[in-house]
Amino acid sequence: MWCMAERATHRDRLRALEFEAFVAGAGGRLLHTATLLTGEPPQPPGACVRAEALLRAALARTYADWDRLHGGDPYDRARRELALRFAREARRHQRPRGGLLDRLTPIERLVLVLRIYEEVGEEQTAALLGLPADRVRAVCARAVATLLAGPDRPLRQVPR
Repeated sequence: MWCMAERATHRDRLRALEFEAFVAGAGGRLLHTATLLTGEPPQPPGACVRAEALLRAALARTYADWDRLHGGDPYDRARRELALRFAREARRHQRPRGGLLDRLTPIERLVLVLRIYEEVGEEQTAALLGLPADRVRAVCARAVATLLAGPDRPLRQVPR
């Protein structure tokens, strides 16, 4: 018969194994998302300091909430935490780093990455960021227009 401590240890090991499997499967994509958000250029593993710190914090929070997911999507939870942490720390990510998304403001980058790269729906992005859907639509349109204008062409005026 198992005692309470053995059951807890077994449960903790299973939880850790499930989380490790999740990170093994989703970690690369989440790191790429974090790299797009922070604007760090692609570098060898261990060199994207801000992106990796952002991802570590998001994964730590996801792991802390692991038992409360109850069949929910852990990727969605980790992506949500990644986006919210980036939004809170956006001022740190405003310096140009040589990437394609450098011309975007942090909120434009966040919306564009969620909508285009992560394929999150407009309503879901709006709910995640606490913005009206029409604001998300306008920010996304402005971000796309900025990128399409190219570095040598003047920007079209898109409503803010």
